[in-house]
Amino acid sequence: MKITASASWKALEAHRLSLSPLHLRQLFARDPGRVASLSLGFDGILFDFSKQRIDSTTLSLLAALAREARLDEATARMFGGEKINASEDRSVLHVALRRSSGPFPGAELDVMPEVLATRLRMAAFADRIRSGEALGFTGQPIRHVVNIGIGGSDLGPKMLGCALRSVSHPALDVHYVSNLDGAQLAPLLQTLDPRTTLFLVASKTFTTQETMLNAQTARNWLVANLGDAAAVSRHFAALTAKPERAVQFGIREDSVFPLWDWVGGRFSLWSAVGLALMIAIGPHAFADLLAGAERMDEHFRSTPYERNLPVVMALIGIWNTNFLGATSNAVLPYNESLKYFPSFLQQLEMESNGKSVGVDGQPLACSSNPIVWGELGNNGQHAFFQLLHQGGRLVPCDFIAAVRSDYPLPGHQEALLANCFAQSAALAFGKTAEEARSELEGTMPAAALEALLPHKVFAGNQPSSTLLLERLDPQTLGALIALYEHKVFVQGVIWGLNSFDQWGVELGKAVASSILPAIGNPELAAKLDASTQGLLAFSRQHLG
Repeated sequence: MKITASASWKALEAHRLSLSPLHLRQLFARDPGRVASLSLGFDGILFDFSKQRIDSTTLSLLAALAREARLDEATARMFGGEKINASEDRSVLHVALRRSSGPFPGAELDVMPEVLATRLRMAAFADRIRSGEALGFTGQPIRHVVNIGIGGSDLGPKMLGCALRSVSHPALDVHYVSNLDGAQLAPLLQTLDPRTTLFLVASKTFTTQETMLNAQTARNWLVANLGDAAAVSRHFAALTAKPERAVQFGIREDSVFPLWDWVGGRFSLWSAVGLALMIAIGPHAFADLLAGAERMDEHFRSTPYERNLPVVMALIGIWNTNFLGATSNAVLPYNESLKYFPSFLQQLEMESNGKSVGVDGQPLACSSNPIVWGELGNNGQHAFFQLLHQGGRLVPCDFIAAVRSDYPLPGHQEALLANCFAQSAALAFGKTAEEARSELEGTMPAAALEALLPHKVFAGNQPSSTLLLERLDPQTLGALIALYEHKVFVQGVIWGLNSFDQWGVELGKAVASSILPAIGNPELAAKLDASTQGLLAFSRQHLG
């Protein structure tokens, strides 16, 4: 049965009809205890969703929907190691990567020995880099680390590397390269000393086009500068499921760290993919990151739905998308250190749940993931917030802020928090014509006031949640990322889709592979569509 035909879905549709006429102003006015009942806390995180267009009845009905979708059974299957990624015939066990002990998921299938062994190898490798013990080909200590990857092998570690830079090693520079455009790698190489640079090549297959082209360019640069191909073994490490390919590249076996097919790229920052991050922040802080995520895992598994942060966050998204009709969701961090968080969530959410076909191979009966977008909130206030306030579109928002600054300057953090709280309040409550008229009266002639008045009215009623963190430390960030991971899983279960494959990504790779040889071969180009032929013809005229 499609979820849209369920009794709980129909109950939510009826509830929407009764609730939708109410403005957030009215919802707050009629329930003095609204903030207390529509807020949740977890280990240094406050999740305030009182500005969402829901009430306690909505939350109860949404929880019933999760039960009718058999979320508990799906969760048990994931944590039990069943192959819930059916289209690729794989288990989904990224939660194992942050567990502190085993066996997991069970005695018959226990992945913890290899997980823990790899974690120890990563820590030893990172400590050697951080201490200056690891020497390059010419005997100088490594001082620059360049992570070469793309997608999940780039976005997660890069995001956390920025978020935790206040606790990073002061004498090590960690860089991230993902783009095929030489404008990213070439200027970086100009700033690096090959004698003190280590490259980490992150690719599960060790064939990813973007990653391997950048890696080969870095290899050529290193060999040209150091004059010996043997230098590769001292300046490259690999994170891959194909160690033999890394060895063929010239990387030593003891510098190859495993990835497993039960970890999707967008869930892999907890694995060896996080090696650059571990080098930056140290094994102890990385362990704290894992511990925060593990505690969120246990909270997700054991907490009733109405008090369960990932479940409630997911259900609010279902409500906004499928019952209020929202087509996008803005992520608005108010900390400079979280500037890559919207990009990270774009992959996590849209690559996971941006699908219109269910696990049964049939079209979904409802919309799935909204478009996720965002920017640093303080900057966005002077850019796109105008549309949020007066553009007439429903755009739910996630406001994210840390109470304590990781780079404190007098007066800055208070002003930052005031802006964050003010924007969520202004979006929720707006400004009526009567309020605007009262503010303007006496400041201008009556005719001018009436002409200006429509421009000073704000409809409000824009739903938002605020995630307020005590501080940006590894444990809190680990919990925050796991929170969003489980949100994605819950929504995928309710929509009835597979959150762990990405066939749309694979299509783009395949098409690119067929076009690449045609760039220099008109005969091959003639077999392609007319538009691509025209683009290739123009490109051939102007390529150097």
